[in-house]
This record gives sequence, C-alpha cells and structure tokens, in this order.
Amino acid sequence: MVEARDLLPGQQLVECFKPFLRQLLSSNLTGKTLRKHRDNLWLLGGEIISDLHESPRLRKRPMAQVVFAALDEEGGPLISNSTSEKQQLSFDATCRKLHRFLKDNSGG
Repeated sequence: MVEARDLLPGQQLVECFKPFLRQLLSSNLTGKTLRKHRDNLWLLGGEIISDLHESPRLRKRPMAQVVFAALDEEGGPLISNSTSEKQQLSFDATCRKLHRFLKDNSGG
C-alpha cells in the first residue's frame, strides 16, 4: 500500500488470489513451494498497485480484469526492483500458473 486509496484494490487483489491459493494448498506442494508462490503473489500485487498509480483509469476496471491483463502464457510483468534473473523466473512461473488457473476457471 502506497497510500490509503490502495487499501480497497489491495483487498480486491487478495480476493482474486484466494481461490488460486486454495487450489495450491490442495495440490500436495511442499511448504517451500507454497511459500514461493505466496511471495510471488505478494510481488504481483505490488506491481499491480504500482500500475494503478501509473494508470489511474485502471482503478475503474474490475480487479479480476486488471490481474488477468497483467499475466500471459509467458508469465507476469517485469519486477520493478528485481534482484536477480532467478527471482524473475520464479515470479514468471507463478504468474503462468495463475494465468492458467484464471483462464481455466473463467471459461476462457
């Protein structure tokens, strides 16, 4: 959260991520892998909040659309403050998995 107006979009992001997180929890993944995905979703949320500041008109769109638009088959957005290629690759893997989940669960 950068400012108070980020609270509502942040809560909406959490609601978008919950079904995906529930599915991950039921997938028999290791604790380490689950934490990796959780941390990558936190990064994705931060990138999306940053996008809302750069493009305020995004705030008028449903958050599920904003999340889906940030993802594709290749992964997610470039991490603003990425410390390594390894971190970006891990982030992209989570974003690809989330993209597939959203696509499969939206009928698209």
